[in-house]
Amino acid sequence: MIRFEQVSVTYDGAAQPTLRDADLVIPEGELTLLVGPSGVGKSTLLGAVSGLVPHFTGGTLRGRVTVAGRDTRTHKPRELADVVGTVGQDPLAHFVTDVVEDELAYGMESLGLAPAVMRRRVEETLDLLGLNELRDRPIATLSGGQQQRVAIGSVLTPHPKVLVLDEPTSALDPAAAEEVLAVLQRLVHDLGTTVLMAEHRLERVVQYADRVLLLPAPGAAPVLGSPSEIMAVSPVHPPVVALGRLANWAPLPLSIRDARRRSPSLLSRLAPATSATAQASAPQSPPGPAHPSPAPTRPASPTPRPAPAQPPSPRPPVSQPESPTPPGTPAPLPSAPRPASPTPHPSAPQPGSPVPPGTPAPPRHPAPPAFEARGSGGGAPAPRPGLLARLLRRSEPARSPATGTGPATGAGTGTGSRSGSGSGSGATPAEPVAKATALSLRRGRAEVLHGIDLCVAPGEIIALMGRNGAGKSTLLATLIGTLAPTTGTVTVAGRTPHRTAPQEMVRRVGLVPQEPRDLLYADTVAAECSAADADAGAAPGTCRDLVCDLLPDVPDDTHPRDLSEGQRLALALALVLTGRPALLLLDEPTRGLDYAAKARLIEILRGLAADGHAIVLATHDVELAAELAHRVVIVAGGEIVADGPTAEVVVSSPAFAPQVAKVLAPGHWLTVTQVAKALAAAEAETAAEAETTAATEAQTQAEAEVTP
Repeated sequence: MIRFEQVSVTYDGAAQPTLRDADLVIPEGELTLLVGPSGVGKSTLLGAVSGLVPHFTGGTLRGRVTVAGRDTRTHKPRELADVVGTVGQDPLAHFVTDVVEDELAYGMESLGLAPAVMRRRVEETLDLLGLNELRDRPIATLSGGQQQRVAIGSVLTPHPKVLVLDEPTSALDPAAAEEVLAVLQRLVHDLGTTVLMAEHRLERVVQYADRVLLLPAPGAAPVLGSPSEIMAVSPVHPPVVALGRLANWAPLPLSIRDARRRSPSLLSRLAPATSATAQASAPQSPPGPAHPSPAPTRPASPTPRPAPAQPPSPRPPVSQPESPTPPGTPAPLPSAPRPASPTPHPSAPQPGSPVPPGTPAPPRHPAPPAFEARGSGGGAPAPRPGLLARLLRRSEPARSPATGTGPATGAGTGTGSRSGSGSGSGATPAEPVAKATALSLRRGRAEVLHGIDLCVAPGEIIALMGRNGAGKSTLLATLIGTLAPTTGTVTVAGRTPHRTAPQEMVRRVGLVPQEPRDLLYADTVAAECSAADADAGAAPGTCRDLVCDLLPDVPDDTHPRDLSEGQRLALALALVLTGRPALLLLDEPTRGLDYAAKARLIEILRGLAADGHAIVLATHDVELAAELAHRVVIVAGGEIVADGPTAEVVVSSPAFAPQVAKVLAPGHWLTVTQVAKALAAAEAETAAEAETTAATEAQTQAEAEVTP
């Protein structure tokens, strides 16, 4: 169905091909999963199938790509529309109409299908994707996950032979992701549709794949094989595969079911270690004000559990004067690769520390490439900042005669920053950084939030979880002040957000929204970073260092529009982290990030929390919550239905439990790192017992020899 014949793609101005020597055949009626680190060319390969490369992106395509017998070089994307349906990383860029039902019908209308056929297919798609209640809703009012489902539905209605999907589940909650994947499986198995899908959250999709196509490194030839074959050598793999590598299982498990069948042997090896080993390495809430738990999270366990070890108290935020911090004076930013970074959370593996026995060496793979061209190109004019950018940033980057943009000048005279100018909230360690009491918010006739009680302590990391449209992003918006509550109160660092001037509020709280482009409006990465340094009063290069930590080797002259979705998110994160806000809000922070970039992000956030910064993140990434969060707050229908320690909340939830917890239930290990530590402790205890037994036997034998 899809054939690549010695295909290489080189973008204008690039020294090396982004995609090199692709020679493969993807059979009809199979689901092929495309995997690889960020920036290796996955979106380029998908674009070559749909015809967007090179017709839309530019560049040079050598070789031949055919889809259902049509050469994509000689057939433009519109001539492939009846064969190939494409959903990109950004659903907003996909929409043509304003209403959900109209968007689902638009593709069929363009192809000239009969009205009766269009009506039937729209109804089928609404039911398949759970969109029936949203059919008359304006697309602009939907949550990010709901918009993603509409985008997928709009390409399903014309019934194309090939579906090309770029991270289709990245913005979906676990239940919605399962629904979408079930639909894709039905299309593959029942209708013979060929699906080519790129995805970073492999724990969701790898068990459904018929084949896996691996791009191991920038410029490396793709490798196509069975899921088990590719996962054995892939530099990116889900936790269940990492657990299989740790336990030396062969073949490696790809699903929870496969891993559970082999778990008794691992559980027996872990038996000498107490459950306190897992609890000691799990994130624990730092000391702070008591926070209400509006709903029970888990029934009492019949087996008493050892008390968790208390982590070191986070350093309280340093009180700042009301005036802006002078340039060059902020404390150094935490960074995973640097030895001078703040002490990470106890569950974080330390660089250079001994690897626990049985832990396999991490696979070696090159750093992500400079960038992956994504469409309009660096020559596009810079847009004016949107409303959110104007609220979250002090000023535009100053224009320079040469390039049209450049770093802002006069850094020392600003009144605020994009994300805050440090930890200067004026709060003492005993006071919460943020607090919501009886918070409710209405939009029109709908009550989006109801009776929210939330308290965030300094140094605490809270994960907001729940279905798409539950109200997580709305809650973040009330904390930063872009939405005013209908009833109840919200305070952040002693201020009422919606009644405080944005220039003052951004010194205390920073937000990374779902759409990182809302914060990006300069022509180059260098201009964005320079503006962030100036806004925050940080030393020049502070933001650039953070960009290097999250995604290495991105050139300064790269246009933000030419970055992939994950790379744009990393840039937006760096811009906000530059200001070191006392409260950091993140909306889906791992969307588009591979496992390596996510690990670097976790280390940076742990460092910030260790310095006393409070972090609230809305996420569907259960593995991130298990690895990072002290508390998990589950939101449903605008209300908090569970609030408690991460281990208590996620282990009791089938929807939000990480893979390790499901495999090793009823144990309380959440991550592979915790299992590795527990396994090392168990082996050490077994070795100590053996040594003691041997010493006792030797002593007994010696006493017997001297006895007449």
